[in-house]
Amino acid sequence: MRHLTLFLIVVAIISISSLSARQLQGDLSSYQLQIMRSTDPIKVDGMLGEDSWSTPNVASDFWQQYPKDNIKTDVRTEVRMTYDADNLYIAAICYDVEDYVVQTLKRDNGLFTSDAFGIIIDPVNSNTNGFLFGVSPYNVQTEELLGPNATQPDRMTFSWDNRWYSAVTRHPDRYVVEMAIPFKTLRFNSQNSTWGVNFFRNDMSRNQKYSWTPLPVNFELYDLGYTGDLKWDIAPTKNGTNISVLPYVTGGVTRDNEAESPRSETSVRVGGDAKIALTSSLNLDLTVNPDFSTVDVDVQQTNLTRFNLRFPEKRGFFLENNDLFTEFGPNDAKPIFTRRMGLDMDNRPVAINYGARLSGNVTPNTRIGLLHLQTKSNDTVPGQNYSIAVFNQRIWSRSVLRGYVTNRQAYTQDDGWHANNYGRNTGLEFNYLNNSGTWNYFAAYHLSAKPDAGYGSFTNLGIEYAGRKWKARINYWNISSDYFADMGFFPRLENYDAVRDTLIHLGWERIYGRFGYVFRPAKGSKIVAHDIELRTYNDLYPDGTISDLENRIDYKIKFQNTAELQLQPQLLKTNLRFPTDFTDAAPLMPGSFDYGRFNVTYQSDARKLFSWQTEVGVGQYYNGNLTRYLLQLNYRRQPWGTFSVGWEQNNLKLPDPYGESNLRLVNARAEVNFSTKVFWTTFLQYNTQRENFNVNSRLQWRYSTMSDIFLVYSDNYTTSPFLQYNRNRAILLKLNYMFNL
Repeated sequence: MRHLTLFLIVVAIISISSLSARQLQGDLSSYQLQIMRSTDPIKVDGMLGEDSWSTPNVASDFWQQYPKDNIKTDVRTEVRMTYDADNLYIAAICYDVEDYVVQTLKRDNGLFTSDAFGIIIDPVNSNTNGFLFGVSPYNVQTEELLGPNATQPDRMTFSWDNRWYSAVTRHPDRYVVEMAIPFKTLRFNSQNSTWGVNFFRNDMSRNQKYSWTPLPVNFELYDLGYTGDLKWDIAPTKNGTNISVLPYVTGGVTRDNEAESPRSETSVRVGGDAKIALTSSLNLDLTVNPDFSTVDVDVQQTNLTRFNLRFPEKRGFFLENNDLFTEFGPNDAKPIFTRRMGLDMDNRPVAINYGARLSGNVTPNTRIGLLHLQTKSNDTVPGQNYSIAVFNQRIWSRSVLRGYVTNRQAYTQDDGWHANNYGRNTGLEFNYLNNSGTWNYFAAYHLSAKPDAGYGSFTNLGIEYAGRKWKARINYWNISSDYFADMGFFPRLENYDAVRDTLIHLGWERIYGRFGYVFRPAKGSKIVAHDIELRTYNDLYPDGTISDLENRIDYKIKFQNTAELQLQPQLLKTNLRFPTDFTDAAPLMPGSFDYGRFNVTYQSDARKLFSWQTEVGVGQYYNGNLTRYLLQLNYRRQPWGTFSVGWEQNNLKLPDPYGESNLRLVNARAEVNFSTKVFWTTFLQYNTQRENFNVNSRLQWRYSTMSDIFLVYSDNYTTSPFLQYNRNRAILLKLNYMFNL
């Protein structure tokens, strides 16, 4: 309680100061684009030869958004829009091209690191949800659903795929973009004659970004709080049904050499997905016997912490509208983490029978999400029935009240429901965001229920400021020891005792603070920005004693040529309560440890055909020393190929009898794009901590819209001794095809 009182005092001081904060958003009422119905058929060829494109309604005079804002750019961009009964059309002429920078021809990749043009659409004028469509000069398409996570680039998945069309023509001084977005693809209110819209452009040769409306440099190009108005002559309506069915068939040969009786097995699987638009803004997604064999493999990490690492969700069924389900809680305390679904207690994949997800708007201000999933039972674990219900209610302009209920219940066909094998959670969150997006206040309360544990609670409070120069975040949470989240991610709740070989479930309390300042030198400097942040967090055991304490400085220098240098000194304190394994020798025994570290990271000019990144970390680690080296080499053969090799070495040396450990992680990746429809990706990973060498090679042919043929080969070996023993091997062929009904 004493920590909560201190937190509230600090919040009150910052809140009072915010009353006089100047709004950054400004008046956007003058940014209006009239859209008229086309007078002739539009052919999407990038030529703009139709009479409809001679309209005088043009969005031009873009603003520079990065590295400087509040100035008009002299790089010309002109955008026009029209429509017919079926499609929304966009035409953009991007002038003053110096040189193209395109990272890849692979769909949904490299949009913000390549030259590109994009459009942001907010059909229901929510300022919190919308659509992004973008293309590179080589017509590489990217689309994404935008939600509250749109203000955080590392949270975007680019997993949403739907039908739309584009063509690009390249000229000596410009490139011309033409898009057609079917109204069936969009979710909108047919009563709205005004939509939110914005346009952006990446100019990588100059390392500049432009937007139609003035957008502060401290926000992303796709921030939905800074849209202009798209004025329709007649509000659009949807015609016909919007039902897509995507069946698949997968055949392959697998061999598990670690099984009791190793043998090669041939299998054929059939399943599919369906998307049904129940209304213009509410979708039902169904999956039967889903197959995730073609999903990108995880990028492995070296774990030197006492807790589990978080890997991102990549399975397509869980990703669309994922902000509805996964935005609850801070990064280290997520009550809903869909990656836990379809895994057993040892994090091994379990087959899924079926799933259903209903998501979207029921009113312009109300979004809902319902998710239901059933896994198969096997000889060791029962099937699991997962259910989630969420709501998201917009309040005022950009603020949100949201809540959820989750239920995991064990089930087998022979025994029915397992009455004492369940986990249930519920929570309510309020998130206030002012119109300009600079001030964010949030509060949450969560409950859990589990057999033999009773009821647990999780409280979260915080405030965040994101200005052009100053930024700050203060966050406090308290998780009780009787709180469980079977569908969540709370790594610190499980503490491993290496002597007793058991897990101890223990709650914790955290006080987190981040305060920063960004200094942007005058025009002409080789440095774009000096970004300095002070970060601190204090984790406490339930009895109020310190568990972990970190104080660090993050100093990042961003150069005009896209290079970055980061310096990071750290002071840490750990009160180790349980014996912990860090090496193959004796476990480190409980005690109090004070130690310091220093890390330096440099990333070279990403626009070059050859780029590199290096990191060096030196200093203490508990009662020993840890040295960390990282080197990443990248080569881009524009635009058809990207190749990279990475090496990470961690040398940990503890005093006797705790031993030492030299951990090595090496990876190599090759992406060859034969066209914008045929891709070949091969990924090699050598990890001495996991004692595994992995090969994953995938050939993909998108032979029709949203329809693919995949050929996937995977192979795993032990690394001790090097590649002596093959663990498992598989080769799979998958075919899917989208039917539009």
